[in-house]
Amino acid sequence: MRKPLAALSGLMMLAALSTVARAQATATDHDAGAHSEPHMLDDAIFIHGLFNQLEGRFGDTNTFRWSGEGWAGTDENRIWLKTEGRLTNGELDDGIQELFYSRAISTFFNAQLGARYDLDSLPGRGWGAVGIEGLAPMFFRVGATGYVSGDGHLAAKLEASYDLPITQRLILQPQIELNIYTKDDPARLVGAGLSELDAGLRLRYEITRKLAPYFGVTYLGRYGTTADYVSAAGGQTQQVRFTLGVRAWF
Repeated sequence: MRKPLAALSGLMMLAALSTVARAQATATDHDAGAHSEPHMLDDAIFIHGLFNQLEGRFGDTNTFRWSGEGWAGTDENRIWLKTEGRLTNGELDDGIQELFYSRAISTFFNAQLGARYDLDSLPGRGWGAVGIEGLAPMFFRVGATGYVSGDGHLAAKLEASYDLPITQRLILQPQIELNIYTKDDPARLVGAGLSELDAGLRLRYEITRKLAPYFGVTYLGRYGTTADYVSAAGGQTQQVRFTLGVRAWF
C-alpha cells in the first residue's frame, strides 16, 4: 500500500506545482500587457471637433457669428484647423481660417506653428503663424498667437475663457478676444494698435456634453484707426448684443 500512496502523493504534488506555475505565468503576461498599454494609447490617433460659438447676435443690426476648431492626432502631436467669422447684412468679415501643427510642451500647454488666411468679403491676406494655447492655473483656457504677412505686417491675437459650473449642466462662460496689428491695412478696415475687442458672457445648458444651447450678451468694439475705417464704411464701432446660440462638439 505504501508504494501506491507514495506515487499518488507525488502525482498530487506535481499537479499543484504545475497549477502554481501556470498562475504565475498568467500574472506575468497580465503585468506585461498592463505596462505596454499606456505606450499603445500614447500612439493612438484621435479626432475631435468643437463649435464653441454658433450664435445670432441681435440689436440694431443682426449678426451671425461662428467660431470652431478641430484636430486629429495623438496626445503629443496634432494637426489643427480653426475657423471664425461674422455675417452681417450679407457681408462677411473677420473670416479667419487657420491650419496648425501642434505639439505638447507640458501637461497643459501646446505650441503651434502654421498659417492663417483671411477669407471673407474683403480682400484676402495670408500670414505665417506661431502660438501657444492651453489651460492656465485655475483652468482658464488661454491662447496667444503671433502672425507675420509676406509684406511685413505683424499681428497678434490673445484669447481667454473660463467655464464656471453653476450646476452639473448649467455653465457660465466669460470670454474675451483681442486683435492687435502693427500697420494700417485700409483694404481690410484694420488700423495699427489695438484693433478689435470681442467679449461675451454666455450661460449654457448642457443637454448632453456634446450639445448645449446658450444665451448671453456680447460686446464688439473697434478702436483707433480701425474705428475710423469702419465708421467711414458705414459700420458700427461699438456693439452690445443679446445673443442666442448653441455649442456642439463631436
